[in-house]
Amino acid sequence: MKRRIIMGALLACTSLSFAYEANWESIDKRPIPEWWQKAKFGIFIHWGLYAVPAYAPTEGKNVYAKYSEHYDNRLRTKNEAFVEFHKKFYGDQKSYSDFAGDFKAEHFDPAGWAELFKRAGARYVVLTSKHHDGFALWPSQFSPRWNSVFVGPHRDLAGDLSQAVKAAGLHMGFYYSLLEWGNPLYSPATIDRWVAEVNLPQMKELVTLYQPEIVWTDGEWDFEDTDLRSVDFLAWLYNESPVKESVVVNDRWGKKTRGKHGGHYTTEYDLVHSTSSLAMQNVHPWEECRGIGSSFGFNQFETTEHYMTAAQCIETLIEKVSRGGNLLLNIGPQANGLIPVVMQERLLAMGQWLNVNGEAIYETTAWDDRPATMQADKVYYTKKPGALYAICTSWPQRPLVVPKIAKADSVTLLGSELKVDYKCEGGQLIITPPPVNPGTVPCEHAWTFKIIAP
Repeated sequence: MKRRIIMGALLACTSLSFAYEANWESIDKRPIPEWWQKAKFGIFIHWGLYAVPAYAPTEGKNVYAKYSEHYDNRLRTKNEAFVEFHKKFYGDQKSYSDFAGDFKAEHFDPAGWAELFKRAGARYVVLTSKHHDGFALWPSQFSPRWNSVFVGPHRDLAGDLSQAVKAAGLHMGFYYSLLEWGNPLYSPATIDRWVAEVNLPQMKELVTLYQPEIVWTDGEWDFEDTDLRSVDFLAWLYNESPVKESVVVNDRWGKKTRGKHGGHYTTEYDLVHSTSSLAMQNVHPWEECRGIGSSFGFNQFETTEHYMTAAQCIETLIEKVSRGGNLLLNIGPQANGLIPVVMQERLLAMGQWLNVNGEAIYETTAWDDRPATMQADKVYYTKKPGALYAICTSWPQRPLVVPKIAKADSVTLLGSELKVDYKCEGGQLIITPPPVNPGTVPCEHAWTFKIIAP
């Protein structure tokens, strides 16, 4: 009996031992959960007080200048365009914090949002739980008077959406900013207090309360990861948190971590923030994030000229997946909780396309022999065991030549019963697209040839 008790105690100790230590060498060994790598397509949501003024310039080459969610900091740094806009429409008496009372989210329908995302073909959702202005979309005890339950909507926006997204069968995640422009503790002199009293406990609170499967951090550029104690949080997340087995994180954990440490690597509007990130896209999981328009937060001054068309949204997804990445496509709801119709239309068009062509996107990987000219040729490739997919974003006007395929068992057009003629010669597969008309074309915007080759 005594021996049995001792053995039980030893087993208990073994089960409590931590697999990951609080250092990058250990943390970086954790594999990214398979569900995320198979999902390919997620919805990003930037929603907060910045949706009240909903302003940023729409022209210019600098994409960061077009981010409406940076309204608070643009006022703090005396950005001319933002200061002039604010003075004209809100005067000298209204501050950014006063927008909290105008951010009412009165038409927010979390179940409706979740249904839209599901119909769009997305497999995961990432909501900005707290952006750089520090306003929390849940009743955080570490931001007791600056959250959506205390002021504005008087509602747990993060919790309500999380429940609806999970009920729809999608994976739920949260964006979390590691900086706060207006918090007096966020400074070099008090960064230790900031991390210990706000950042770390607030992130743990968010994870414990809502059990998100994605923790997507941002705002890491002011301090080193050692200052932010990022590995301490990640060790807790991977060893002790309620989502330790399934949670996915990105690479924004300190000013030098992008493309080097964390989970999947990130690009933003096709901008790569480190040379290693670009070099690693072929061998390390990565994700592109961008808006349908030029801003992440809602910008009321964007027109159709500033939005990607449905065809461009679909090609963006195809292009990222063909290079082994995921796409996190952003929408910016209005302050009242309504998602702009143009954004809904784009998402639904993507869902209609994925209903036909999803097998060429979900659970695929990049083709090792893919040509470097995919984007120029408007022909992208993905693969699964036993199948290669050639996705054409322009209908081929001549036979399609697929390199390095010496033999094929069959070629079909997804969503169509039309016969596809093909032949192999000279180590290449030559596909003759079938004649189509409006009544026989299987979908809009892009067309997929499925190749079964030995």
